[in-house]
Amino acid sequence: QVQLVESGGGLVQPGGSLRLSCAVSGRLFSIYAMGWYRQAPGKQREWVAQITRESRITYLDSVSGRFTISRDNAWNTMYLEMNNLKPEDTAVYYCNTIIPAAQPWGQGTQVTVSS
Repeated sequence: QVQLVESGGGLVQPGGSLRLSCAVSGRLFSIYAMGWYRQAPGKQREWVAQITRESRITYLDSVSGRFTISRDNAWNTMYLEMNNLKPEDTAVYYCNTIIPAAQPWGQGTQVTVSS
């Protein structure tokens, strides 16, 4: 099984920025398609962004232009740069594989956008 460890969350004011990291165990990270997800209080978990092994990228419409997904295969790590954060971005953020199928979820990292 692949282990996923998210980090980088915190409390930020509206308009602020955060950079999330997702560390992935094992030696096959470079061939995985990876995704970021989030779950707000009282809501279902939703897909936010994804990056393929060829670095093809897609975003949820509401974050497009504000969030940037990237990966560093040398460090088995995926990132989510979040700018111009809004209160509605408040959620626990998770990462997971898309290809292969989803692994057991990590603990996530809390992002709170509030003044």
